[in-house]
Amino acid sequence: MSNEILLVLSIFIIYGSVIVMYKLFGKQGLFCFTSIATIAANIEVLIMVKAFGMVMTLGNVLFALTFLITDIVSEVYGKKDAKRAVHIGITTSIVFIIFSQWWLLYTPDSTDFAMPAMQTIFSNTPRLMITSMVVYAIVQEFDVWAYHKWWDFTNKLVGDRERFLWLRNNGSTLISQFLNNILYTFGAFWGIHDFKTLISIAISSYVIFIVTSLADTPFVYLARRISKKIKE
Repeated sequence: MSNEILLVLSIFIIYGSVIVMYKLFGKQGLFCFTSIATIAANIEVLIMVKAFGMVMTLGNVLFALTFLITDIVSEVYGKKDAKRAVHIGITTSIVFIIFSQWWLLYTPDSTDFAMPAMQTIFSNTPRLMITSMVVYAIVQEFDVWAYHKWWDFTNKLVGDRERFLWLRNNGSTLISQFLNNILYTFGAFWGIHDFKTLISIAISSYVIFIVTSLADTPFVYLARRISKKIKE
């Protein structure tokens, strides 16, 4: 199966999983998925692939997922719970950094086959995770703030808090993703890849982020509809 097909499928599978988790477990399911996405994205981002004629890192859909979750939480539960989702992601990153580095302190037995692979994957984890944690904190706090600013604007404009969900969703996420993309790409990979590759990663990643941001809008609408049924 081609990389292009896998990327497209991943959007629907991952975003759809969020809706399933929300329907099954409510707000706690969204918080749980925040932790899953934070850990998985920071491992997946180590993989470089070529798709749609561009060189890119994986992890873009999972990173985009965290914005989908905060937008759903903002829309349904408000700013306070959205910030809680962000703080859960930050705490998860800190705990995972500690655990992954602790594993590398052990001396493997002669029969071990996993440690070399673990060292390859997690030797860069502190830098990637710390960069991700700092960028995540900055950008997600901004995204929550921007979402509610857009919400206040549209509410004053039309006097209806439910209308223009697509505008506050995309208006906040596209700006936040641009900021996230620049800060993370150069913070995580400066000195690892040359400048030309960094620019290529930044451009290709943002193209993916535009697609994933636009694609998540129907899922926010669906989550809002589910929330009304849950509250009935």
